[in-house]
Amino acid sequence: MASGSSLVARSAILLWTLYSPTSHSEKRSMKTSTENLPFVLAALLVFAGVARAENVDLSTVPKRDTVQLTIYNSEDLTLVRETRSVSFKKGDNPLQFSWVNTRIDPSSVELRFLDHTDDVELLDTTFPHAKPQMLYWNVRSEFVGRATIEISYFTSGITWSADYVMIANPQETKADLTSYVRVFNQSGEDYEDAQVRLVVGVVNLVEKIAELANMPMSQVGQLGAKRRKDYALRAMRESVSNAEGAFSAPMAAAAPSEPKQVIKEGLSEYFIFTIDGTETVPNGWSKRMLSFAAEDVPIKIQYRYRPQEYGDQLVKLYLMANDKESDLGSTPLPDGVYRTFHATEGGSLRYVAAEEKKYVAIGDKCELNLGQDKDVIWELITRRTAREKLVMKMHGADVYRELDGDNLQIDVRSSVAGWQDHVWYGQRVANATGKPIELEVRRAYSGDVTFLSGLNPTRHDNNTVQYTTTVANGQDIELDYEVVTKQGWLSKQNRVEIQAK
Repeated sequence: MASGSSLVARSAILLWTLYSPTSHSEKRSMKTSTENLPFVLAALLVFAGVARAENVDLSTVPKRDTVQLTIYNSEDLTLVRETRSVSFKKGDNPLQFSWVNTRIDPSSVELRFLDHTDDVELLDTTFPHAKPQMLYWNVRSEFVGRATIEISYFTSGITWSADYVMIANPQETKADLTSYVRVFNQSGEDYEDAQVRLVVGVVNLVEKIAELANMPMSQVGQLGAKRRKDYALRAMRESVSNAEGAFSAPMAAAAPSEPKQVIKEGLSEYFIFTIDGTETVPNGWSKRMLSFAAEDVPIKIQYRYRPQEYGDQLVKLYLMANDKESDLGSTPLPDGVYRTFHATEGGSLRYVAAEEKKYVAIGDKCELNLGQDKDVIWELITRRTAREKLVMKMHGADVYRELDGDNLQIDVRSSVAGWQDHVWYGQRVANATGKPIELEVRRAYSGDVTFLSGLNPTRHDNNTVQYTTTVANGQDIELDYEVVTKQGWLSKQNRVEIQAK
């Protein structure tokens, strides 16, 4: 934005051009022009007064020299740090900063001086009511010259996501895992030659940045400076306080011939992926880049039946660990989509499944659900059902009598008070995969239940039974078990009891 004095100067030149004769033929109109000169000067003074009233000695901050984006994937939140070189005169220097049509949080904008710190001082920050997406900094300088300033703020609309490609070997014992990251910019602002940092971790904020960005400035002003910072600045800035050196480091661009890579560094509970060199991140832009590639990651196959997690079906899973033994474990694995392929003996690839997974911490396991396997048959057979131990409540008295084979007489004045349902099951499993499979079954039961089996079951929790077994290749077996559920007066607890059979 031009200063008031420059606007006046340009207006004077324009008006002089309009009212000055430029040739002999125009001299006859000179008297008319000079007669109108007082009105011209009056208009000029009015225009100058308006210009100075709006923009007196204001300087818009110049273009960025460097910019750094720290993007959090757990919140719609990005910390932006920009450096700019500004010319100061001695005395007061008003600076103007605008964020029109962007999603910058106005309460988070901060100004810091990187040099000449003893010669410049920020006096105050004001938000003009007539310009709701603009602020003025009043800077007092004790010298004449250029100084480097840093402007930092939070914005929403810049996000990133991870995706993974896993290729299992023909034996399904190892897999190559490649990770990519993709950055999306919908913030309304273009960021040219930006150093991009991607943060893995959870950021707990009192308010989300998007809510503050949409809040009217009149309300933001009422929050007060301390409370505004408590909303967003505290959690974010404290989380990166140990990385100030990395933030302030020179941001040199990588050589054009070098591929972009992601360098990883640990920071408290957060992990920061720094993209080598710089990237231009215009609004509406997205770009995919390589994060890491790991070869021969050990995987384990397990077949599971867990209706509460996978529905009423037997599913196949790949299990791997995010640890050093698996050639992983240097960083957590961010949220992302895993696309799994199986390499055949002939060298081709067969697409298996895609699944979105949550954050996997260092040392944790990653379980990929591949869905049903057509080479494994899974069906439940009900062999027999019975209702046993019928208990009657005698009429007119709190007396209960269990009916058995020797006592089948029923008083017409009595009523059924309890019984137990007994079901015999056969779980059929047929394995045609070409290799033995490990099977895990986890079933939940409600009520007072007794589970009878010779499968060495254990109780996963009070209402869930779990057992594992191995099914050889080509084997077709039925896993027998019984379930007894006590009803009515016989039911004493909501719990599964296990009995060996």
